[in-house]
Parts: sequence; C-alpha cells; structure tokens
Amino acid sequence: MIHDVVIVGSGPAGYTAAIYTARAQLSPIVLAGSVTAGGALMNTTEVENYPGYDEGIMGPELMSHMQEQAERFGADIRYEDVTALDLTGDIKRITTDDAVYEARTVIISTGSEYRKLGIDDEDRLSGHGVSYCATCDGFFFKDKPIVVVGGGDSAMEEATFLTRFGSSVTVVHRRDQLRASAAMAARAEADPKISFAWNSKVVALGGQDSLQSVTLEDTVTGERREIPAEGLFVAIGQIPRSELVKDVLELDDAGYIVVDAPSQRTAIPGVFACGDVADATYQQAITAAGSGCRAALDAEHYIASLTA
Repeated sequence: MIHDVVIVGSGPAGYTAAIYTARAQLSPIVLAGSVTAGGALMNTTEVENYPGYDEGIMGPELMSHMQEQAERFGADIRYEDVTALDLTGDIKRITTDDAVYEARTVIISTGSEYRKLGIDDEDRLSGHGVSYCATCDGFFFKDKPIVVVGGGDSAMEEATFLTRFGSSVTVVHRRDQLRASAAMAARAEADPKISFAWNSKVVALGGQDSLQSVTLEDTVTGERREIPAEGLFVAIGQIPRSELVKDVLELDDAGYIVVDAPSQRTAIPGVFACGDVADATYQQAITAAGSGCRAALDAEHYIASLTA
C-alpha cells in the first residue's frame, strides 16, 4: 500500500502535522518511536506558555491531548523506530524494525536530544547521579545537594522543580547573567533554595559508585573549587536528531535540516521537515506545532499537485 503521508517522529510538530493531514483525509501514518513517542515534552514538568492552558499543563498531558486529537481525526500512531529512509524518487520508502512503508510524502519531525557536557566520567555516572531529566530523576535526590548546569529557560525550570527534592540547588552558568526569560529567571533567583555559581563551568566529577561532588572552574580566573553534589542535572541545550538524513538532506553546520522558509519543504520534492530538527533558533512547543501545521499544508498542496 502506498500511503499519502508518513510522519517520522511525534511531539508537538509531528502530532500537529498528523492532525492537519488527517483532517485533510490523507490518512497519515505516524511512526512515533518505541521510546521517544511524544518528544521532549514527555520529560517536561509544567508548561505555562502554551496557549489555551491558562493554569499551565504538564508536558506529558499536553502530548496525550495532541495524540488523542490526531487519532480522533484518523491518524494511525505506530510505536516503531525508523532505521532507514530512501527519499529518492516519487515514492519514498521508510524502513522500521517491523515493516517497510511506502509514501508519496514524508514529514520528518524527529526532534532533538540532550546535549552532554563532554567531560570524563559523565557517561560512567549517568544514572548514578548524572541526569538530563529532572522530572525523570528528581525524586531520587531527596534531601541531597543538587547542581544544575545551564542558564536558559530549561535550566531554570529544572532548578525550580528540583527544589521540591534537594537540600539545595546550585545553578552553574558560564556567564554572569542568565539567558532565560525574565519570568523564569526572576522565579529562580527569588527561590531561597537556589544559589548561583556565576562565570563557572563543571570540569570534573567526583565519586566511585555514584556522584559525590563536582569541580567548578572559574571562566575568568581559571580558579577551581570542589562542591558537594549527589545530583547533577545537565540542561545546556539540544542536538538535532538528523542522523537518518545526514547523507540525504541538506543540513546546516549544527546539524539542523535546512528548509525553504517560510515553508517546511526540503530540497527533495515530497519531503518536509518540522519541529526542533529543523529549528535552530526558537525550539518552543508552540513554534514546533506551527511548523508542523506548515509541513502538513505543504504536503497537502504537494499531493494535490500530483493529480492536477
């Protein structure tokens, strides 16, 4: 069977694309992934800046609403991991662990993944004190000293959330002021359990079986100091999940899929990209959803042109 639309990935972009293409009677297949279904918001606490939720909404709940809405219009959500893409020719081939799909159009919304510090012992202590998800692991650090690395909205959200558990939360930022929005920064700075290590970076981790301390280096003077930390949460940005198309589609220097803005068209006819994998600038749930809408409309117009 040749499908009109196959969407690779989920999250706000993929589910929005599914809603629009399903309402256009294109019967989209959504290959949401076996582990990453729902995208990064599945690991997010309260989302306060998504329109329509005046009291905020938990990230997983928001994704559940989007998925249910897409399914109500006829989208077919499948929890399969895509292993290969053949995007050449009029009919595209999408290979998963379970099947091979053929489609006239493909919408790629594979999102991004956590950026690591890249220091010694980070991988060894991952899951033993080092984490990239406060909502996943915060509970394990009740009444323990916690360090959060980063200066953006995500880092402030993580730090504020972690005050529910940790005895203290130290935010480590390599500059002398935060990159976070004014509201998020003000909330963190007003929290009595949060302190800040300005002009600092984590250069070493201490502990054998689990994390016990981190070594900070002053980015101005080079001076080093060790502070206690049984939990280290890294929130320093994302890396686009574009490995599947790195040899097929045009990527920018950071690995994001290049699209023909303001559309979501890639250089290959019938192939579209949306969400964080194609957005190096904003990376917000609402902008991802908007790009999913554009990708769906682009795909709909492309399919219409095939029969014109």
